[in-house]
Amino acid sequence: MEDIFHWCREGNAIQVRLWLDDTEHDMNQGDDHGFSPLHWCAKEGHYKLVEMLLQRGARVNATNMGDDIPLHLAAAHGHRDIVLLLLRERSDVNATNEHGNSPLHYACFWGYDVICEDLINHGALVSLANKDGDTPLDKTKQGYAKRFQDLAERNGQEMKKISFKDQSWLGLKTRSRDATLSRYKGININDLDLRSQLAITPTGQTWRGRWQKNDIVAKFLDVRQCTPRISRDFNEEFPKLRIFSHPNILPVIGACNTPPNLVVISQYMPRGSLYDLLHGAAGVVVDTAQAVRFALDIARGMAYLHSLERIVPRYYLNSYHVMIDEDLTARINMGDAKFSFQERGRLYHPAWMSPEALLKKPADRNWEACDMWSFAMCMWELATREIPFADLSPMECGMKIACEGLREKIPPGTSPYLSKLITICMNEDPGKRPKFDMIVPILDKMKR
Repeated sequence: MEDIFHWCREGNAIQVRLWLDDTEHDMNQGDDHGFSPLHWCAKEGHYKLVEMLLQRGARVNATNMGDDIPLHLAAAHGHRDIVLLLLRERSDVNATNEHGNSPLHYACFWGYDVICEDLINHGALVSLANKDGDTPLDKTKQGYAKRFQDLAERNGQEMKKISFKDQSWLGLKTRSRDATLSRYKGININDLDLRSQLAITPTGQTWRGRWQKNDIVAKFLDVRQCTPRISRDFNEEFPKLRIFSHPNILPVIGACNTPPNLVVISQYMPRGSLYDLLHGAAGVVVDTAQAVRFALDIARGMAYLHSLERIVPRYYLNSYHVMIDEDLTARINMGDAKFSFQERGRLYHPAWMSPEALLKKPADRNWEACDMWSFAMCMWELATREIPFADLSPMECGMKIACEGLREKIPPGTSPYLSKLITICMNEDPGKRPKFDMIVPILDKMKR
């Protein structure tokens, strides 16, 4: 039986790489104690594996059951190279675990003086108290406390003790995901505890519920008649949506094929969709910096989907189909993909679609170019915080975009870099639109 955690503990790079290459494997899943593969590699000191996992999208601040992030473990075990790598990847230098200890507490306790200096230089607070009221300086071995205090003062820190505040009740920490989410494909519909209906759309009904102690969303597909052929096609297509191997993809966990019910099951995202976040009452301020981060997340996810060369069922990009994770990561929702047996001629969100996508048959479209136009509309939405063509019905909107040259204008005051990128991505000539892997580095520079 495959054991990714064992391979990470022993540093088996070949097996870890092969495991990561399978799109159904979730690198952010945790073991029975919530240790993710990144936790284990950081603890055991396997630098190359830590680097590989971070490059593949492992969450640098995911917590285990004891609220340790990988930086806690690297600092506690003296792996300076990994500490520095995690800090470069924006690990939370003042993250506290269930005992109130920060990574600096552990580095001081075990006497890793060089790591202590690295952490302090990256903003680790020497006066942050744990649950017992002890600061890192209280844990420091004799002779080093004054040295670390002087370094902290030179970095502008105040020496007044910061009392421990239990903020676990806020639910702000990102947990390693339950391994059961990526383990099951076929799910018995009787095992679903459906609690409230979230939405009724033309493609089906969406319910919130629980399964295997996980919060899930169950989408009941609207199919006129579930024939044996449709049931077979569903079984063949839904596994292609179980893409756990990218942080900006929200995979389908599994499905229920119990005619007349065809149900697609995904992880519940409490922040809802990007559309909800931008136009609802979510209470999150999306400034330009956050807008660029969302755009970068979406671009990375789409670049990955295009690299698979098997986007079936068909995916239509818009802000309804981008979900926002608890840590404000944008994730493309595979549960919103359209199966081959669903109404082929009907389109539900034309405001985000390119003119040629509205005019041409599916076989005649350049799907990558169509997706890039849709992405440009998402960027326009992020830049303006407005709903595209809000005053038109979907039918009017689609007709005017396809036949009358209707386009949204970029308003004055929009970031010039974002404005230019939107214009490039909405080129009227599909062949002149960029690829997603071309704009990822551009957005990455804009984010900094």
